[in-house]
Amino acid sequence: MNKRKIVIQGVEGCFHHLAANAYYGEDVEIIPAGNFATLVGLIQDESVSDGGIMAIENSIAGSILQNYGLLQDSGLVIEGEIFLRIKQNLMALPGQKIEDLKEVHSHPMAIHQCRDFFRNYPHIKLVEMEDTALSAKNVRDNQLKGVGAIAGDYPAELYGLEILAEEIESIKDNQTRFFILKRKKDLVPNGGYNKASLYFSTSHKPGSLSYILECFAKQNINLSKIQSLPIPGVNWQYFFHVDLEFQGPRQFRDALDNIETYTRGMQILGTYNTGIVIT
Repeated sequence: MNKRKIVIQGVEGCFHHLAANAYYGEDVEIIPAGNFATLVGLIQDESVSDGGIMAIENSIAGSILQNYGLLQDSGLVIEGEIFLRIKQNLMALPGQKIEDLKEVHSHPMAIHQCRDFFRNYPHIKLVEMEDTALSAKNVRDNQLKGVGAIAGDYPAELYGLEILAEEIESIKDNQTRFFILKRKKDLVPNGGYNKASLYFSTSHKPGSLSYILECFAKQNINLSKIQSLPIPGVNWQYFFHVDLEFQGPRQFRDALDNIETYTRGMQILGTYNTGIVIT
């Protein structure tokens, strides 16, 4: 049986990789993408992949705004979600101590999450890189003495680095939410689901957004996420991405029927079941 080919953003060992393994199991072939736009393109190409995984928000840093726009125009469907607890470690080539480090490299988000730890080491310069695992790989590949990396457990094992300090993130219950993405034609219909993602803009009737939110409330639907983004080429108008939680599909469909005349360009990005947290 051929392994499923799953696209991730980043290199082997990154948090996308861990999330993909947690959702699909470890018997998958990972296809790395350098950025999120490339990730979407590789998922769209059926000759390359069977699907992919995309980070959408972090419990500390908030939404990854560009990804909402990429999803809207992609034609891809959200099949599911998963939440991954993010553990950041300081690592370096074996035999070094924290006092030996002059620089530490990592993704800007990881650096932000660990700034409190580095207040105790003012001699260390924090250098932004495009990926946590790639920072660790770069230290290994170039045998960079005096340079550390911030990354998860797996990159340390994968690239033969020594962890100098574990779980250095300031907030320990730091989670990233990932969407599981598929091409629409490959999606297997799911008769039972309790969560949905959709986007829409509102009509020009006064109070349209207020009415829509009230309809969700009357249907006892939880609005777990609302994100506004500008409509390209239309000044000062916005579309809204919303995530909804409910008891069953009928409840969701009834709510859509009630808001239809108050929305414009509504598109359901996916219906799925609430994701689990991987610690």
